[in-house]
Amino acid sequence: QVQLVESGGRLVQAGGSLRLSCEYYGGTFSRSPMAWFRQVPGKERESVAAISSTGGRPHYEDSVKGRFTIFRDNAKNTVYLQMNSLKPEDTAVYYCNAAVPGDYWGQGTQVTVSS
Repeated sequence: QVQLVESGGRLVQAGGSLRLSCEYYGGTFSRSPMAWFRQVPGKERESVAAISSTGGRPHYEDSVKGRFTIFRDNAKNTVYLQMNSLKPEDTAVYYCNAAVPGDYWGQGTQVTVSS
């Protein structure tokens, strides 16, 4: 059974930076494409960034391009989301998603950006 554990969310001022981490347990991390999603109350969960199993072909939602970077360390079974130039509209619960061997989600980590 795959388990994902996110960390790194906190309160930060606009313009600041955060790095989220997602540790993958119980499966073969190096075979799994990974992604970060976010959700605010009353809205659907939206994709933020995704990365292939080998670390190539990162993909970003338009509003975060140039500010966020997704990367992974397969030796540490961890995927990261580096978030720079944060804006109040980035405030959300951020979730990690693994695509292999099934569709797995972490518990989420709260990111709050104050203006």
